[in-house]
This record gives sequence, C-alpha cells and structure tokens, in this order.
Amino acid sequence: MDELVERVDEQDRVLAVVARREAVRRGWPHRIAVTVCRDRQGRILVHRRAEHVDRFPGHYEVAAGGAVAPGESYEEAASRELAEELGVRVPVRFIVKFLNRAGISPHWLAVHEAVLSGRPRPDPDEVTWNGWLSEPELRGSMREKLFTPDTRDVLSHYFSSVER
Repeated sequence: MDELVERVDEQDRVLAVVARREAVRRGWPHRIAVTVCRDRQGRILVHRRAEHVDRFPGHYEVAAGGAVAPGESYEEAASRELAEELGVRVPVRFIVKFLNRAGISPHWLAVHEAVLSGRPRPDPDEVTWNGWLSEPELRGSMREKLFTPDTRDVLSHYFSSVER
C-alpha cells in the first residue's frame, strides 16, 4: 500500500490527503522532513542508499528522512525517519524549511539537525554504508560520487542557516 501524504500549496497549506505516488506523478507539492546528523567533532554523517529502494537506489546522501504523514509535524516525521533509517533516537532541531523543486517532484523540505554521540545502527534494507566526513571531505566526495538530487539544496540551506 502506498503511503499517504498531505498535498499542500505553495504556502505549505494542506489541501488534501493523497497517495504519495499520486502526488509525485502529478507534481503536487507535499511535505518531506530530513535530518542532517553531525558528531561532536562537527563531521557530517553520509550514507549510501540500498540498491533496491524505490527512490535513488545506490545514491549517497547527507540527510535521513522521508515523507511527513497526515497530521504529523515536520519534527515528528524527522524523529521517526531518523529512528527508522539510522536506528537513532535523539532530539532533532529544526533548521530551515523551503520549497524544493529538485528531485522527482516538488516538496516542502524541512531540514533538521541532530548531534550523535555514538555510531548509528542503520536499517540494512535502507542503508548499505555510512561514515563521518568533514566538510572538505564531503565536498570532495560530492564531486566524485552520485548523490541524491536534493543533497546540494539541503546542504546549501543547512549551511546558510546554522552557525559554524
């Protein structure tokens, strides 16, 4: 069964509850929540998506996340997705939200941050590799490896919104 999402307008106001596949197929904006994870040294967690996932198999990304369920807040979705994908239960902090047109369809993208003190325990059905990279290492990796389409936008908005 396809997951349900809230179809929203250009101001992120809810219009209807629809199947996510329909929202993607029709180009209807919906809501996505992601979390950028850092360690105590400031490095960023990068992970590689499993080869069999529906969206962007084998791509690397810097944020764990997914669709916001109907009635769920962005923060609740970010926490849920972090636990599901990376096996991590830590507080998330909202950073920025923007209408993202990169990727497979338009979506409101809420970026959160979490600081991890230990290693994540990713779901092997979702993640095949993960590791910590400094910002220079991450920038170099982005030139060499295939990242998800919205990674650059996530990082651009994230870096411009957090104190470094």
